Formats: sequence, C-alpha cells, structure tokens
Amino acid sequence: MQSWIRSSGIRSSKTFCTGVALVVATLFSWAPPLAGTPNSTTATASSVDENGISESYIRQTSQPRWIEIDLSEQRLRAWEGKKLVYSYRISGGKRATPTPIGRFRINSKYRTHRMRGKGYNIPDVPYTMYFYEGYAIHGAYWHNRFGTPVSHGCVNLPVKQARNLYNWASYGTLVMVHN
Repeated sequence: MQSWIRSSGIRSSKTFCTGVALVVATLFSWAPPLAGTPNSTTATASSVDENGISESYIRQTSQPRWIEIDLSEQRLRAWEGKKLVYSYRISGGKRATPTPIGRFRINSKYRTHRMRGKGYNIPDVPYTMYFYEGYAIHGAYWHNRFGTPVSHGCVNLPVKQARNLYNWASYGTLVMVHN
C-alpha cells in the first residue's frame, strides 16, 4: 500500500493536500441563511433589547459583526457586538416589492454585479452582498432618495457607504431585517 501511495505521488503532493484542505474548509465554513425571526425560546425578557434582538443570540453567533436593517426608519446599522460601527440611511423595498423580514446571512459578495428583474436591468451595481435569494445590500448610483423605500426589495445605499460596508462585512455576517 505504501509503495502505491509513494508511486502515485499523493504522499508528497502539496497540491493534493492543499486541495483537500480547501474542500474540507469550504464544506465546514458554509452556513445557510437563517429565515424567520429571533427565536423567543432562547431569550428572556431581560436579555432582549429595544429592537427585539436577543443578546444571547448575538453572543452565540460565531462572528461578533452583524447588520441590522430597520425598515420603519429606513436605516442600516452595522454592529460589532453591542458597539455601533456604521449607521446609514437606506432605501428598502417599495410596498409592492418589499424587503424580506427575518434573519439571514451574507452568502455572496460581488464588487460589481448586473441586476435584472421585472422592470429593471442595471449593469455594474457596486458592492453587492446577497443575503437571501435575489435580495442584496448594494450601492445605488441611479438615485439619491435614501431614507425612502424605492427599491424592488434590495437594500440600497449610497456607493461610498456601500463600499465601507462591503469591506467591513464578510461571508456569513448576520443580517437582521425588521420593521
């Protein structure tokens, strides 16, 4: 058996070991989006803040960074634990095309990305971070009506602020969307 391993080059192949390590790391690092609202069974009345976010839930996540999107205020807040890092005005979804509510995770990031849907086809959308199906947080160069719901369900930010958030957030960062 050892002679077969030696002759096949597997034992001495750094490329093979690196490839296996990458596959294993990818399999164990991926986290599916979390749908729904915060789990009320994990929180007590004293551990839930004014936004309904459980402190114990924040401590249990593997990353202390998380993004809060408050649709009633049209505001995005980026947190490191309990410390506010960014607070930006956004444009969420219109009444006919609402932004989904729940807990999600950033599952893909694109420096620029073409976005298409019914009634729109926008090239080079900057700093796009998808968090649920076709819904993303991204920069919007085509309007300046932040603070007003005008999107098809995505969360629009001014380009400079979208860049800051894109550089700050990573794959798997928690995104909590609420009214």
